[in-house]
Amino acid sequence: MEQAQLELQLKVWKELAISKQVLMRSATDALKLDPNCSQDELKTALESALKKVADADASVVRAQQEAKQAVTSMEKKLADSLKAQASAETTAAQLQTTLDNATKQIAIERTAIAKELQGYKDRLAEKDKAIKAINTALADTPENVLRKMKALRKEKQEEADARRQVESTANTLRKEKREQDQQLTELKDNSAKLVTLYRELHAVCTKLQEQLKPLLAQDAELPALPELDAKLLESIEHPGAKADHADSKRKK
Repeated sequence: MEQAQLELQLKVWKELAISKQVLMRSATDALKLDPNCSQDELKTALESALKKVADADASVVRAQQEAKQAVTSMEKKLADSLKAQASAETTAAQLQTTLDNATKQIAIERTAIAKELQGYKDRLAEKDKAIKAINTALADTPENVLRKMKALRKEKQEEADARRQVESTANTLRKEKREQDQQLTELKDNSAKLVTLYRELHAVCTKLQEQLKPLLAQDAELPALPELDAKLLESIEHPGAKADHADSKRKK
């Protein structure tokens, strides 16, 4: 029994040794080392390989982070680009509206200019007719020319007389208006003075009436004073205020 157990242990140790040799051979092959290298050399190579793996993992992590940042930056740039595109589309729509309005305005101005040009043409045609009439008159006989000149002179004289008459009438109306304005000013001043005197007189009468009441017999009564009509006094003191107020209402 002990012999069998010993053989089994030897067999296991042998397989472990073979497995270790195979593992070390695979490690040396993977690390490109001499199969007969020492364990220290193998350990150093393994540590170096593990460090390279760790560095590679760190590089992968950094690359992933950089890629994530790049994606975020690209997404932001894409959002900004979409926003700029929307703004550009809005600006283009506004420019199109402005262009349409400008086109309509140009068409309106073109029509107005055409009408004005036609008016110039019509006036030029009238002047041509007048020039032709003058040429015809100049080509007329001296007697007809003198008669037409007298008629024209008479017409001019009548126009001058009418103009002087209108100017004289206007001057007379302006003078009358100035006089009326002066009279109205004086009337306003006198009305304001009368209103002030009336108010003072009413105040004095009221005060006197209050002072006389204790002196009268029980059955005696003083005549009642008329109340002040504030609106009437205001209209007398400022006669133009009511008219201005009515005009403002009509304008509204």
